[in-house]
Amino acid sequence: MALSPPKHDSAAEPSWEIAHLFPAQGHWSEEEYLSLDTNHLIEFSNGQLEVLPIPTYSHQRLVAFLYRALLGFAAGSGLGEVMFAPLRIQLWAGKFREPDIVYMARDQAHRLGEQFWQGADLVMEVVSPDDPRRDRETKRSEYAQGGIPEYWIVDPAQRSVTVLTLDEENYAVHGEFDEDAEATSALLDGFTVSVRDLFSEIG
Repeated sequence: MALSPPKHDSAAEPSWEIAHLFPAQGHWSEEEYLSLDTNHLIEFSNGQLEVLPIPTYSHQRLVAFLYRALLGFAAGSGLGEVMFAPLRIQLWAGKFREPDIVYMARDQAHRLGEQFWQGADLVMEVVSPDDPRRDRETKRSEYAQGGIPEYWIVDPAQRSVTVLTLDEENYAVHGEFDEDAEATSALLDGFTVSVRDLFSEIG
């Protein structure tokens, strides 16, 4: 049986009067951003909100694999805290991101806040197909500026993992790993991920 399209209901129009009560783009403060109560992924940059697309099933399978791997390694040895988005990470004043996976070493526990973490020691991002440059270039620059020691870029299209390590103010390539390799961490000695096993999660 075919479904009929929903009828237009003027009562269902957005409440534009309420929307106008919020700051315009470019005029949001950190306090206003942090007070948002929503289940959307929203990042914050220089007074502007960036609403992220809802992750796909394949994206979340990769994130879940990485989370289990990193959690098992770090938590099992008491090395630190591992979490996943949505979780706000403050890179610097006025700049917040929500990486797919974040790790903070145990001796940096004072940087773990209830509303947001002050940076991180390692972040992982699964490249989004809607804007690959965002994860490969924009966030690479921002995470380096934010002083995050290690950044993993997981690229489903290329079925590869690039691990970057901070060298003064910029990232250097620790390794570019394809499906015949084990991706390794420079920060966490002994932590590896089978690239083949990782991408077998999405066929």
